[in-house]
Amino acid sequence: MVTNKNLDQKDKALLQHLQSDARMTNTELARRVELSPPGLQRRLRKLEEMGVIEQYVTLVNREAVGFDMLCFVQVTLQRHEPRAIQEFKAMVQAMPEVLECHHITGEYDYLLKIVVRNRKHLEEFLVEKLTPVPGMDKIRTSLVLREIKTTTAVPLDPAVFSGDGYGPE
Repeated sequence: MVTNKNLDQKDKALLQHLQSDARMTNTELARRVELSPPGLQRRLRKLEEMGVIEQYVTLVNREAVGFDMLCFVQVTLQRHEPRAIQEFKAMVQAMPEVLECHHITGEYDYLLKIVVRNRKHLEEFLVEKLTPVPGMDKIRTSLVLREIKTTTAVPLDPAVFSGDGYGPE
């Protein structure tokens, strides 16, 4: 498993730049982290092979493409048998509205982050897709009124964690 100790300062700087602008040219990226272009390519390949860089994506503004509602749906299953859990996971993965699905602790078993076009689409998703999932017990939906902070960037700067007992000492 990759740990923070496997990454040096150049790796962290490279990752921070990529997280803020993955379209930056390799020449510019190499210049910013003070590496030659071949050195940059070697580091990128190493980070990909280590599983630190999982993929390169384009973030799409959901509202610009017609998904006006962002919701969180908490789900509890009736049974926690391996077959029921696998069936739930497979069905959720096939639902394009589901952006994220997390197995959580607490009162509910799963937390889904979903996007829908409007209230009618939300109703269709809940009634026609989610409720019929075998073993479904409880569903609780929260509508997002305003997004306060949204990021995909993982904090890599050790200064962010200094003195809190969580970062490297």
